[in-house]
Amino acid sequence: MILEIAHFRIAPDSNAGFEAAFATAQALLAATPGYIDHELQRCIEDTSEYRLLVRWNTVDDHMQRFRGSPRFAQWRALLQPFFASAPSALHFERVIVNPAAN
Repeated sequence: MILEIAHFRIAPDSNAGFEAAFATAQALLAATPGYIDHELQRCIEDTSEYRLLVRWNTVDDHMQRFRGSPRFAQWRALLQPFFASAPSALHFERVIVNPAAN
């Protein structure tokens, strides 16, 4: 499993519109093969900052099966009007640390 962390900066006073559009867009995300689950988080200190955490089986599930699909164009069309800047995303993998080694 991998974790995608996407960074969204939303235009001022666009929170309600963005969150409503996301409520629709999340179904497109969830319909993608390899999708596990997701959560959207809004920053407390700066409410124009959001992080989307998406769990995928593989990076290819995100990059090819979602971003390479027509669903991504629909997703982008729903959310793009609210972006103050281009979103970014990185992929993370869990690191298992041996507690006995400490």
